[in-house]
Amino acid sequence: MNLNDLRDNEGARHRRMRIGRGIGSGKGKTGGRGQKGQKSREGVSIKGFEGGQMPLHMRIPKRGFNNIFAKDYAEVNLGAIQKAVDAGKLDAKATIDQAALDAAGLTRGGKDGVRVLGKGEFSAKLTFTVAGVSKGAREAIEKAGGSVTIPEIVPAAEKAKAKHRTVQKAKAEKKASFKA
Repeated sequence: MNLNDLRDNEGARHRRMRIGRGIGSGKGKTGGRGQKGQKSREGVSIKGFEGGQMPLHMRIPKRGFNNIFAKDYAEVNLGAIQKAVDAGKLDAKATIDQAALDAAGLTRGGKDGVRVLGKGEFSAKLTFTVAGVSKGAREAIEKAGGSVTIPEIVPAAEKAKAKHRTVQKAKAEKKASFKA
């Protein structure tokens, strides 16, 4: 056998069918689309259309909802944190926060912070500063001699009210200075 003798098996490669090239080609005239009407033309999208009758997907009742106020936490189990500490990816003397867990490759996403969950074996004495912690995880951390702090997060509505108060106070002071 030589390299110049190598070729595909017979019938492995098919030629492209050239449609709409005359009746004699076998795919001429209607081009394999049947005859007439909307479906024989290009750019047609009528999936789900039932001739004006209320479509099935609109007749069936809706279920469930999507909570737009739900917090998005990156969840990390204690077992994964222990493995990272044993592997040297996390410094046991430093405070464990979202940045440290991101650097160790333990979290993904979580725009509202990290929540620590209690699955797995845990024995390292660590200090955590995270957005949330489960009851079991807190017990395991404290049993190992560590501690957990959850920073106080001021809701956006409270920030807006405080800003409004300062603006109103500034306006009142400005008004008083003009009268004087």
